Parts: sequence; C-alpha cells; structure tokens
Amino acid sequence: MPHLPQSPDFASIDAVASTTAEQRTTVLALIGNLVFSWSNNESLFIYLLAILLQTDEVSAAVVFSTLNTTRARLDVIQRLARVKVQDATVAKELDSLIRRFNKASRVRNEFNHCLYSLGPNGEIAQTQSMKLQEVKGQLKWGEIKPMDELRMKQMVKAIQDLKNTQSRHLDVPAEARAGLRKKESRLNGTYKVLLSRLGSRSLKR
Repeated sequence: MPHLPQSPDFASIDAVASTTAEQRTTVLALIGNLVFSWSNNESLFIYLLAILLQTDEVSAAVVFSTLNTTRARLDVIQRLARVKVQDATVAKELDSLIRRFNKASRVRNEFNHCLYSLGPNGEIAQTQSMKLQEVKGQLKWGEIKPMDELRMKQMVKAIQDLKNTQSRHLDVPAEARAGLRKKESRLNGTYKVLLSRLGSRSLKR
C-alpha cells in the first residue's frame, strides 16, 4: 500500500499564518516574476525565427506554436542558425543567448513542476520535484529542497539573468538579419555572374 502524507492541521496553521505572510508573499512574488520573465523571453524567440526563416511574424509564430516543447523550438532555431548565419560572432552570441535561457529555464522548471509543502506556521517550507530520479538502480520520486534564503537568492539571480537575456533578445535578431543580408547579397552576386556567363555563351552560339 502507498504511504500517504499526514493530513495537516489546517486550523492550527490558519491561526498562526499571519506571522509568515511576508515569507509567503515574497516566495510567490519571486515565482510570479520568474514565470513572467521566462515566458517573455521564450516568446521573443519568435522574432529570431522569423528572421532565420525570412518570413513574417505571424508565419514564424505558427511554426513556433506548432512545435510542442521549448526544446524543439530552440533546436529548430539553432539548426537554422547553423545553416544561415555566416557571421561567427553572431553565431556565438546566439549560442550564448540560448545557453543563458536554458540555464534560467532549469530554475523556472523547478518551481513550475513541483509540489509545495507548508511548515507548521504556514510558511512555504520546501518543494518536491515531479521528476523521477534513479538512485543505485532504484527509481525515486521527487527531490526535496528547502525553501530557504539561499534558494530565494537563486531565484532572484535567475530573474536578473532573464532580464539581461531579454535585452540581448532585441539585439541578436538585428545582428542575425544583417548577417543574412550579407550572405544573400553574396549569393545574388554569384547568381548574377553565372547568369551573365550563361547569357554570353548563348549569344555566342
């Protein structure tokens, strides 16, 4: 039989909950900021996708939303960039942007996919991950982490990293567009040379 958690004494928690209201408000505000910042960052990848596909914003959004996971969306962007972005500096910056976003995503996922436990005074005491872990050949459910000051500092850092990443989101697409234009210009020049050669050969005949 499964081991069920003990039912909390809600009446006792409610009686003292006001003493920990500030802690709960702080934690919930941090979670809200983390989710808000992460969601805005992910959505901005649509503009980068539009540039790489050389299409309009709506078409890029259709492709973006059709892919079901963030990983799939970023995989498409990275693969398109390898094909289309010729400028090594821009390519490196794009990889760095995605790497920073993925790092913050791991923190965001911790708080989006977990169970929250309250302490005896109504404080948010810990989280339990929804992911399975294999320890010594056995599957265990849910890593437990305390909601302490160190954890909240990690959340603050992740939020700041996402804000910094968002500012770069507005620069990288423009840099990628410039790189694509250079490539397109070179290709057009090559095509014109080939066409002129073909035209002169046909005239000689």
